[in-house]
Amino acid sequence: MTRESLAAMIYDLCEDFQRRGEEWENRTVEDYLGALASWITDSPGSYRHLGEEMPPNGDWTFFARALSAAVIYE
Repeated sequence: MTRESLAAMIYDLCEDFQRRGEEWENRTVEDYLGALASWITDSPGSYRHLGEEMPPNGDWTFFARALSAAVIYE
């Protein structure tokens, strides 16, 4: 994933929230960012669950996955 595609993905998240934000687990910025931080902390387990290797230094794909996971992550 590139920086540009990451930005486009974030815009898509914004549009998704506008369309169906009532379905999101984390509806406030505070809850969303807290979930984002929690998912990043716990991400090695998420990668293991998916049968994938955790990127050693993170990457744009990792950050995009973290943002998406924060929509529903508790």
